[in-house]
Amino acid sequence: MKFQAPKGTRDFYPAEMAWRRWLEGKWRAVSIRNGFEEVEGPIFETLELYTAKSGDEIVNQLFQVTREGSDKIHAIRPEFTPTLARMVAEKANALPKPIKWFSIPNLCRGEQPQRGRLREFLQWNIDMMGIAEPIADAECIFTTVDLLSELGLAPNMVKVKISHRDVVRRILSRLGVADDHMVATFELLDRREKLPDDVFRERANAIGLDGTALERLDQVALVRYPTSEPWDQIKARIPLPESDLEDLADLHDKLRAFGIDDWCEYDLGIVRGLAYYTGTVFEIHEITGAERAMAGGGRYDQLIESVGGPPTPAVGMGMGDVVLSLVLQDKGLLPHDVMPQLDAFVIAAAEAAQSRVPDLVATLRAAGLHARFSYRSTTNVGKLLKEAAQHHARAAVILDDNTLSADTVAVKDLATGEQTDVPSAELTSALLHSRR
Repeated sequence: MKFQAPKGTRDFYPAEMAWRRWLEGKWRAVSIRNGFEEVEGPIFETLELYTAKSGDEIVNQLFQVTREGSDKIHAIRPEFTPTLARMVAEKANALPKPIKWFSIPNLCRGEQPQRGRLREFLQWNIDMMGIAEPIADAECIFTTVDLLSELGLAPNMVKVKISHRDVVRRILSRLGVADDHMVATFELLDRREKLPDDVFRERANAIGLDGTALERLDQVALVRYPTSEPWDQIKARIPLPESDLEDLADLHDKLRAFGIDDWCEYDLGIVRGLAYYTGTVFEIHEITGAERAMAGGGRYDQLIESVGGPPTPAVGMGMGDVVLSLVLQDKGLLPHDVMPQLDAFVIAAAEAAQSRVPDLVATLRAAGLHARFSYRSTTNVGKLLKEAAQHHARAAVILDDNTLSADTVAVKDLATGEQTDVPSAELTSALLHSRR
């Protein structure tokens, strides 16, 4: 019987695994230099933890796990934020504030696989807890932009679309949306760009919006406000009094102070689907709209309290690897070769040299060098050099009758073709020096 990987999952062969580790390295390096500390948690949690955060509707997106003889239901983690909230709630009083954590978990969701969305994927999360002011929102966005820049992306390729749920709620109230229709209107806004005009109008009419109110709602969903514009110009275009825009005004100042205003724009059609967001929300989109959101996040000030912790303001962001890799591929920014660099490929070009290979390889490895050798019985130098090149070796170390008698080795630079004889006792230092 022939087996295949489960639908919506991936096998990581050496080249794909090297790319994965390269990306994880970028995520980790950017997180650390921005002051975040790494955490991890279990790959499954009780089902109640996820429903406490996202409601019963998330059950259909989960892979559930039960043990025979137990009525306790667990679920493989579809996201990391509930675990993070539980961890903070457990030790809230002992943790220094602000809490700045990052994680790179493997996640699973029981969704229909499609372009940009798989059932198993990697996600980079950054979260700041303990700061209610917009400086935390701005720093979270700054760290995300730092990663985008690190990968070679630029403001003319991607945009951070920022909104604020309270601001949108106040605008909707002014348009006549009743409180009991607010959730449905948020969902409608969230899907505006994916809906044909007639479907949008039909759904808006169903929640009591038509005529001028419908036109204003459409404007809210589609108008963009570049953060590079002065705040006075932006606030004049938002139909709310200045007192209702204080958080957004403060965030605007911080984004400009961080120097990332050219990466961002206000898009009040961004409301994020999850009900636990309480203030600022944002998504990162490829500028042509060819792909789904690359990342998203926002403020969730009530989540930690809802899982048994003290009131704790929080803001976070999650970025999956699937859409990100598609965008990098489209922009020609995927690294060409991220396989581990091989320092030396040891070649025995004579029968008498073959017994020397294991000892020499062990010596190089003990010095921290990445060394390999051929498992072929051949002493054909041409074939062995070809094998060394296939392994992307920096150098071939050749042992033959002449080098054995002189207690030297021949070192061939596989990039330039230059070959030199090196005393055996100096080989390790010579290879370490050439690595710099």
